[in-house]
Amino acid sequence: MLRLRGLRVSFATPAGITQAVRGVSLHVGREKVGIVGESGSGKSLTARAALRLLPRGAILEAEELNLDGVDVLSARESEMRRIRGGRAGLILQDPKFSLNPVMTAGAQIAEAWRAHRGGTRRQAAHAAVDLLAQVRIRHPSRVAEQYPHELSGGMGQRVMIAMMLAPGPDLLIADEPTSALDATVQADILRLIDDLVSRRSMGLVLISHDLPLVGHFCDRVVVMYAGRIVEELAARDLVRASHPYTRALLNCLPSLTHDSPRLPVMQRDLSWAEA
Repeated sequence: MLRLRGLRVSFATPAGITQAVRGVSLHVGREKVGIVGESGSGKSLTARAALRLLPRGAILEAEELNLDGVDVLSARESEMRRIRGGRAGLILQDPKFSLNPVMTAGAQIAEAWRAHRGGTRRQAAHAAVDLLAQVRIRHPSRVAEQYPHELSGGMGQRVMIAMMLAPGPDLLIADEPTSALDATVQADILRLIDDLVSRRSMGLVLISHDLPLVGHFCDRVVVMYAGRIVEELAARDLVRASHPYTRALLNCLPSLTHDSPRLPVMQRDLSWAEA
């Protein structure tokens, strides 16, 4: 569903052109692919480039950028609006900053449903309640009438997921979907996403800092450093990763079985950033 080849995202700065994503090549089918790496490694920019949702001033280049058969680089903005949500949905990090504070949860889901499916307001309202039920919200009719500030973090994230599912996309991009939630709610949200992706036969791109989570949850893991992919492997093989950067990330994780007075500090090598 998603094919990237030679993807580059650059920004003009007073010091010249800075490349934030450098020659990334990636394909995603109906599977769960995790993208991991430190902040600033280019994970989110790579995912947003697939939907052409980049910051103003970003320079997007690629040898190939194809989303579900559509050439994203040459597509008109009107076509991209149909693709965003319709073919690929994007779940953002924190619902407090992603949901409209002056619209009820149900109205926001109904708006996404009507934008891609048409229908009447009554049909959209019924669909919104049904989607809230699908994301396992208790009393969906009541929650549909609530505003974002009346929802907990977990409920807000479920509303975000319902909005992204409303148009029936084939690909779901989840950018740190559980970073603002506590550990128990994180597990619930991930189980929910896993169930929905499996039942709907969707593809999933999960962006995360949490290597154990991605290794357990995804089929494949892509490791990014300094704007490029340094390693790609099956999730089950993550603990046996060979690249020194991936090994360093794994070694910096705290352990419940091996007592250590201090966590190791990563020692970087300039060669890791060489294209």
